[in-house]
Amino acid sequence: MEAEKWGRRIRAFRKLKGYTQEGLAKDLGVSVSLVGEVERGTRMPSKTFLEKVSDILKVPIEDLTPKGLD
Repeated sequence: MEAEKWGRRIRAFRKLKGYTQEGLAKDLGVSVSLVGEVERGTRMPSKTFLEKVSDILKVPIEDLTPKGLD
């Protein structure tokens, strides 16, 4: 359940910033399937993953953090 909340927020910011899963995965240096798993909530994002997403999308990690988990 917690992973789903992270995934929804990451997906929302990715789309808001105009990234495709493929584009974000390329910039992160990970597979498209990993980005998809995180966004679907089947995989919990690591701290390193979150830091990289935050940097690439230019969004503070606090904004990626689901409400109630910060």
